[in-house]
Amino acid sequence: MTRQILCALALLTLAGCASTGGSLQKPTPVTSRGDAVDLTERQTVHSILMDQYAKWKGTPHRMGGMSQNGVDCSGLVHRTFLARLGHDIPRTTRRQATVGRTISRDQLRPGDLVFFKTGYKTRHVGIYTGDQQFFHVSSSQGVSLSNLNNRYWASNYWHSRRLSGD
Repeated sequence: MTRQILCALALLTLAGCASTGGSLQKPTPVTSRGDAVDLTERQTVHSILMDQYAKWKGTPHRMGGMSQNGVDCSGLVHRTFLARLGHDIPRTTRRQATVGRTISRDQLRPGDLVFFKTGYKTRHVGIYTGDQQFFHVSSSQGVSLSNLNNRYWASNYWHSRRLSGD
């Protein structure tokens, strides 16, 4: 039975890779066991994100990757939101940059998306975890935590978005 559930989840994840869009669904955070959680009673978004970060920390960067063998920035964001925060968001950074609503940097809360212009046409995305930190996939360090006030990230900051309605 557990094997069937894991196979079904793997198929859903793979189907998400081929998705050209994504619809916002009401958040239904889940624990690492897959149980739905009530954020006010069991966990905060911050702790859910830090749990996800701990599981993915050091996973190498691989363009187009969607697994712990290698993942890119938008793939990590897509998988985290789908599996841990209950949002089916687009797979690409370009499309992720259009979901939800724009918020200012001083309004950031854990779970908000942070976007960067890292090249002429290159964009990068991470998930804000609180205290000026975000987790993302670094091309040199893999999945890691970084500080928004770091000179590189501060100078390349583009905008932030919130998917929840509040």
